[in-house]
Amino acid sequence: MLDIEGLKLTPADRDLLAEPAVGGVILFSRNYASPSQLADLVASIRALRSPPLLIAVDQEGGRVQRFREGFSAIPPMRRIGREYDRDPDEALQLARTAGWLIAQELRAADVDLSFAPCVDLDHGVSEVIGERAFHSDPEAVAALSASFCRGLRQGGMVAIAKHFPGHGAVVADSHERLPVDRRPFGDLLDDLRPYERLIGHRLLAGVMLAHVVYVETDPLPAGFSRYWIEDQLRSQLGFDGAVFCDDLSMKATIEFGSMPKRAELALAAGCDMVLICNDRTAARVTVAALRDYSNPLSLVRLARLHGTGQTLRETLLASDEWQAASERLGRWFERPELELNA
Repeated sequence: MLDIEGLKLTPADRDLLAEPAVGGVILFSRNYASPSQLADLVASIRALRSPPLLIAVDQEGGRVQRFREGFSAIPPMRRIGREYDRDPDEALQLARTAGWLIAQELRAADVDLSFAPCVDLDHGVSEVIGERAFHSDPEAVAALSASFCRGLRQGGMVAIAKHFPGHGAVVADSHERLPVDRRPFGDLLDDLRPYERLIGHRLLAGVMLAHVVYVETDPLPAGFSRYWIEDQLRSQLGFDGAVFCDDLSMKATIEFGSMPKRAELALAAGCDMVLICNDRTAARVTVAALRDYSNPLSLVRLARLHGTGQTLRETLLASDEWQAASERLGRWFERPELELNA
């Protein structure tokens, strides 16, 4: 899965996306100007290949929301988690509403999926996760993320949980350096609990791995680790969906070789798709190196991720359901957030 340069496909984009090793496109803020421009861009990507490429975006809410003007503002998940402490039923409804709004607005532009929800526990140390986490309590995270996933499904979109097995207990930002989690396996069980719940209820179609080394279990980052992908995620938790390796351009992965080498490590460990973003030269080299790579089972898993149903944007915004959801979330989001002083 690769990125593209701007608001329209360039000839260089078209040539790269035509390569057989490419299976998807991830969009960023630089690719968005308006809902109509986005719809045109997505249509041009759709026209490149048959079957069409997957089209994804990070649209979690809070600070991780690539499309803003013309889309509903989604609160950071931490705010919904704090509401859960006050009124669990209201928070569960808000989580479902947020998932539905994200899915419906993206599907109106024919975007297939958002890499959400983030189910990392808020251990209070990770700045890169921070308010993206629902809660510190694994049961609260499991309940809220399940409601969010049901909202996504109702809106025509599958759920991709991240960052397995858990990114919330390390200080380092994997965009900048390789985080090391030194906890023994028994201390990681709480981080695994939301995945166990979501997988058990058949609410996940995909999981994204963390660029974190859990040094007590494996010297490799989770995205390069057969232990975490095959032994834990697939065998122990019974997950049969698509596994994504997070962006290989992150500095956390540099020490593991060239970009083609990193991609090969991830695929050999059991990933179905790797992301390479913001490094066009490395993307070209890697796509060329993987030109003959094929995994039929991965293709089946990835084919399940395409969005379903598509309502015209004008029809969606005129619907009672969208107006009620937008107003409900907006009213709640605009309330001042109360902080308790110690």
